[in-house]
Amino acid sequence: MDPLTAIAASGLRARMESLDLLANNSANSSTSGYKADREFYSLYVAPEAQEAGSSTTMPLVESPWIDLTQGTVRSTGNSLDLALSGKGFFSVDGPNGTIYTRNGNFRLDPTGKLVTADGYAVRGTAGALTLQSSLPIEIANDGSIEQGGQSAGQLAVADFPGGEGLLKQGSNYFRAVDASVKPVAATGVSVEQGKLEDSNAGSAQAAISVVGIMRQFEMLQKAAQIGNDMGKQAIEQVARVGS
Repeated sequence: MDPLTAIAASGLRARMESLDLLANNSANSSTSGYKADREFYSLYVAPEAQEAGSSTTMPLVESPWIDLTQGTVRSTGNSLDLALSGKGFFSVDGPNGTIYTRNGNFRLDPTGKLVTADGYAVRGTAGALTLQSSLPIEIANDGSIEQGGQSAGQLAVADFPGGEGLLKQGSNYFRAVDASVKPVAATGVSVEQGKLEDSNAGSAQAAISVVGIMRQFEMLQKAAQIGNDMGKQAIEQVARVGS
């Protein structure tokens, strides 16, 4: 494969990966607390280039990164809807250990335990939080909970400095990369009761990005076609010389 065609093909593959990321972001543009995936590009020496003794480099999406920027906080009026203003995550008892989320759309299960929409127990600083549905629930900015003038626990808000050590685990949850990565207690974060954080993957931004990617895709297709035509012409010219 000639270098022009190979580079164009690599670019097309990178653009397809970008569309996959963008499609996932668009699907979650209305998911509370969702954090968008972004692209990190790099260059690599293609195997086909190495075989030809060349050093042609090609683009690829080396690894997506998670955009942890704050989403817009909106009021819902539901006392069990909680948003975080600042860096941090709600800690949750997942099926295989502690997981983390920015989606504070919580509820009480039949036993009075505070859980996520998926039924996972929300962790407090002393374990799971069990509340009384018959009493008003008051949650302060530091995550402390009161019912009937009595303390009912405090939310465990964790942080991973720099966002390092986190991986997405579907359904808007995150997990630590490995057991050696330990979260710290979040500082400078405020728990907002009766509010939810919107996704930071805007639908308008996604629409603009799709247009840009499609234009790039078209240009790369033309480049691949030009490379193919040049190869065909070279073969035809060699055939004429040999006849």
